[in-house]
Amino acid sequence: MSKQLYDNHGRVVNYLRLAVTDRCNLRCFYCMPEEGINYVPKKELMTYEEMERIIQILVKMGIEKIRITGGEPFVRKNMMDFLRTLKSIEGLKKINITTNGTLTAPLIPELKKMGINSVNLSLDTLDKDRFFEITRRDELEKVMHTFEELIRYEIPTKINMVVMEGKNEADIIEMAKLTKDYPVGVRYIEEMPFNGAGSNHQQLKWNHRRILKELKNSFPDIQKIPDPPFSTSHNYQIPNHKGQVGIIAAYSRTFCGTCNRIRLTPQGMLKTCLYDDGIFNIKNLLRNGATEAQMETAFLDAFQNRAKDGFEAEGRRKFGIPVSESMATIGG
Repeated sequence: MSKQLYDNHGRVVNYLRLAVTDRCNLRCFYCMPEEGINYVPKKELMTYEEMERIIQILVKMGIEKIRITGGEPFVRKNMMDFLRTLKSIEGLKKINITTNGTLTAPLIPELKKMGINSVNLSLDTLDKDRFFEITRRDELEKVMHTFEELIRYEIPTKINMVVMEGKNEADIIEMAKLTKDYPVGVRYIEEMPFNGAGSNHQQLKWNHRRILKELKNSFPDIQKIPDPPFSTSHNYQIPNHKGQVGIIAAYSRTFCGTCNRIRLTPQGMLKTCLYDDGIFNIKNLLRNGATEAQMETAFLDAFQNRAKDGFEAEGRRKFGIPVSESMATIGG
């Protein structure tokens, strides 16, 4: 039986979101400024070997599921070799990937063969012009090819769409229509302030309630369905649709009470909440010669001092500095 790891609020901690790079080949305005961000120097990034050792420790402690994020994971060289290494770690039950889909299509046969459990495809619009406006790149055709290949190889797929005022409201219903013929999950995500520029969203126009109202206007028979354990989304079924839709209240933070996730940034900073500014740097401990027992103790101390929710985590940020970092640097 697997070890069970708990935080100070009695919540199970069994899910690691690992950002393997802060680099991305898109420039989505809600994630980073148009000119990009100052990327972490290579020597400050965790090496694959360091990530493997840290993951082995966490799996022994009770982590069962890993999601590989970025930046865009597949811009980092030798990513497929790293995924194969992860698959060999005893006790690690699930490996999932979040990708923007621009580089992914040719890799899908190997991902299927490898046994990757699921893929989340970041896609905010199905319209070519809106895609360019949002991402500042003309890559929609490649992303849609990735979507088609994921369906063809029957890899469980979810589409993540950040809903943004004045940008992609017209895609809410069009995206939901994908679930009619495809067995995918479409998740609508509240926009968050992680754009690398310090913009705040105190007047969030498209919160989870408004998104649901929009869906109900077009699909009045939409039905609430049970949410899986630890789900970040409130999930719904449109009658006669193969797939499902879900709404993630990422800014309203309605799911904190069941949060089972921790995060590691590309430079090794542990985040026990998306909204904190980092608890400690595990890579630095490792490079300074910490033993496995010392690293385990550091993790346990962090989990036993975890914020109750995203609002408390935000309130604990050093010097009261508001959220301003790019999502690419923290692997949201």
